[in-house]
Amino acid sequence: MSKIFTPTNQIRLTNVAVVRVKKGGKRFEIACYRNKVLSWRNNVEKDIDEVLQTHTVFTNVSKGQVAKKEDLIKAFGKDDVTEIAKEILAKGELQVSDKERASQLDSLFKDIATTVADKCVNPETKRPYPVSMIEKAMKDVHFSVKPNRNAKQQALDVIPMLREKIPLERAQMRIKVISSGKEARKLREKIVKLATSTETENWNGGELSIVCLIDPGHYREVDELVRSETKGHGLLELLSLKEVMEGEELLE
Repeated sequence: MSKIFTPTNQIRLTNVAVVRVKKGGKRFEIACYRNKVLSWRNNVEKDIDEVLQTHTVFTNVSKGQVAKKEDLIKAFGKDDVTEIAKEILAKGELQVSDKERASQLDSLFKDIATTVADKCVNPETKRPYPVSMIEKAMKDVHFSVKPNRNAKQQALDVIPMLREKIPLERAQMRIKVISSGKEARKLREKIVKLATSTETENWNGGELSIVCLIDPGHYREVDELVRSETKGHGLLELLSLKEVMEGEELLE
């Protein structure tokens, strides 16, 4: 005999984000507004009414099956559905469909490729690659997107892999360092070792002014060097974030 649901224990909801938790051997779900779940978890959204589509705890949202009061008490030690919903929100897993997951991964893949294209250049031409070319290279090296890591982190991961397929290097930063006194020569030696190339170097009355290109990964190290070696009297100036060749072939 098939089970018949009455209007009191069946609620039909569509276009919802389901957060699920398993407790006491049973499954409990809540129906939320999709864009509000992360806002609540990040303490951006404070109003639970803005997060929950209904103050109801389900055993199955898609079928509209409402959890029994005795099951809630057994699993959570209480029957206050709003408080239970908050607990599920905090500890539960946000469910997404296969289609939605694929769309999110595809979007993240494109974000990673865009980040790489923005931060790197072809070392032979000093010009950036089109995003489409970076995407193709990522597919060629079978790069697997990780949904729980952001695009910037994964861009740094994929750059060494892409070098197997295409010439690639981080776009350089152009910096200017000014220092004086006996620390200047010592500082110069350390900076030159970190720089990929030195463009200008001037000494004027014991004051050093040097302009050079560095890998962005060395910027913090140079900054700390200038602070420590000059006791805070030196100057580090970032002249340009990316050093690329200007011209018609420059691709934005």
